[in-house]
Order: sequence, then structure tokens, then C-alpha cells
Amino acid sequence: MLREDDLLLFVIVLLTWKMHKRRSVRSFSSSMTGPYLSLCVGAKPLPEGGNIGEVVLFDPAKTELLVLTEKAIPDEIVLAKGLGASKGWAFFCDPQDRCVHITDFMNPWACKSNPKLFTLPPLTSLPSCQTNAVCNAAMSACPDDDKDWVVAIKSLGDQLSFCRPRRDLRWTKITTPLDYFPTSNLMHSKRDGRFYLPGPGGHHLLSYDLNFDKQGYQPEFHELQFRNFPKSFESELELSELFPCSARTNTSYANSRLASKEISYETQQFMVFKEEETTEGRFMCYTDDIGDTCIFISKGEDFCVQVSCFPGLEPNSIYFLGFGLGVYDLTSKTASSFLDPSVTLNQLMVSYWLI
Repeated sequence: MLREDDLLLFVIVLLTWKMHKRRSVRSFSSSMTGPYLSLCVGAKPLPEGGNIGEVVLFDPAKTELLVLTEKAIPDEIVLAKGLGASKGWAFFCDPQDRCVHITDFMNPWACKSNPKLFTLPPLTSLPSCQTNAVCNAAMSACPDDDKDWVVAIKSLGDQLSFCRPRRDLRWTKITTPLDYFPTSNLMHSKRDGRFYLPGPGGHHLLSYDLNFDKQGYQPEFHELQFRNFPKSFESELELSELFPCSARTNTSYANSRLASKEISYETQQFMVFKEEETTEGRFMCYTDDIGDTCIFISKGEDFCVQVSCFPGLEPNSIYFLGFGLGVYDLTSKTASSFLDPSVTLNQLMVSYWLI
């Protein structure tokens, strides 16, 4: 997987519909690779206790469905609501006690009979905030990789919730300032050791380091400067009018324009900006060439991978889920859909890419 300190990208999304590709179904074998898209889970109780079922994934490299059979399904997530995904782990929330569960059972490489599960305290709201609707979740590292593992959840509106599960099982609740980030997606940068949120239009970033639980802590505010716009988007004014909404995740920003009520939400085009440091400072510079890299975007925490490590993926491309499910080729500037046009796109809005 491409490290976050190797590439920082800014991605802008336009909307339209493109062609669909065929899908087939296969079972899992040890020779298969990822990433995968989570689609659905089916569970049934066992007489001796516990649950067993199937996990259905989508393999974008082979454009096939992948069915994981005889999977142990943790009791805690059978009726839980999905919150997001980060670094191959899925987040769920118990609808009764609001406890947060983090598990790897949807990952093809997880233990089939004994998946890992971490339970965090219930999410609670600050005054005038709410946690019933979650934008996304992010982690500083995988649970097994870091003793100072930090979990962060962005709720719809002004609330951020942080937790250090291995040190203190309590949520640190923070209100984002000035209502800049009501629907932004949270991301973590390994290079910077920070969690980031973008402001509307993608012109500003709010960042939190891992000292968020210190008394009097204040986040940092960053203004992004852009260069090398394509001729069709020469002014920032034109760009902000086209893309009033934004969301940033672990390797990318994703801005989207809403279609009218009479038109379905669909993806047409992406613009990528790479962070470059010059003698005049740091700038986000437009590029249509990210080489042997592809980006995965969804409502989970996004990521980049090197195509040479995952045969079958398309280089210099963006695999997206949100307003459609497909792949965008940065070279030809064309989008292809993995969905049959008869499929309702909203049925997949709670799915996540898993690395």
C-alpha cells in the first residue's frame, strides 16, 4: 500500500452516468488479493450459540463478487449500524446502548472462526450536538500495530469524538469551530501524525494532532493554495461555485456537486491535485498523472495502493463509491460503472472499500 507521506492528493468529483461492466461470483481462495468493497452480510444463529453466515464483497480487479462462506459473525454487530471503515476494519454502532464496535470479520484475511472485535464506550453528544448520524470514522493505525492507537469519529454537525482504547476508554468530545465542517470526512495522515477535516469548497483544513486530550488544546487551521488549474477551471471562484460541498479522507479530498431532484446522483469526472513544496511555500498542483497508483474513495477512510502490488487494478485511476460505483481513468478522463443501470445507487451508499 502506498504510504500517505508519499502522496497527498486532492480529488474533485463531477456527476454523470457511464457504462456498466459484467459481474460474476466466486468463492474465496488464498491466492486472491484486495482491495475489496463490502456489499452485504447474512447471519443466522447457531444452536450452540453464536452466529454464522456469509460476507459478500466486490473485487474491482476482476469485476467479480466474492462470497466468504461459513464466517463467524460477532453477536454485537448482527443488529448494529455501520459507521464506516478504516485500514481494513469496519465500524459499527449498537442501536440500543450506542457502544462502538470495531471488527475485522469482513476482511477476507481475518480469522474465519474467531474474528477480532474491540468494543468502545457509547457515543454521547455535546450540548447542541448529536451523534445519531456519523459522517465517517478513522484510525491512527491498525489496532494490532500501535500501543497509542487512536480512534476518531466525525458526527454530522460540529462534533468530533476521539478515544485511545489502549490507554483510556473514554471519548474526548470536541466541537469544530464556526460550523465550517458539518459534513466533512475525517482522515488521518501518518506523515503528519494528524487527523484532518476539510472546509466547504476544499479551501481550508482543520487538523488535530494526538495531543487532543490536553487541557486547552486547540486545532490548527490551514489555508490551501492551488496552482495549475486546467483551463476549464481557471478561477477559484468558478471552482467553488461548482463544488460547494467537500469531504477529505486519508489520502484524498472528495468534493461533489448535487444534481437536481429530477436527476440521479452520478459521477462524471475527477480532478486531482498533488501537494508540492516550493521556495514560495506549499501548493496543491493539478495533475492527471499519478503513475502506478490508484485511489479508493468511499464514505470510509480512503486510501491509495500501488497497482503493481495488486494485479488487475488500473493504474492512474480512481475507484469510487458514492454517486455510483466505478472506476475513473485519469488519462482518458472517462468513468466506467460496475453497476447495471437498473441497480439503485442508494443501496450501496453504506458500503466501504476495505484494504
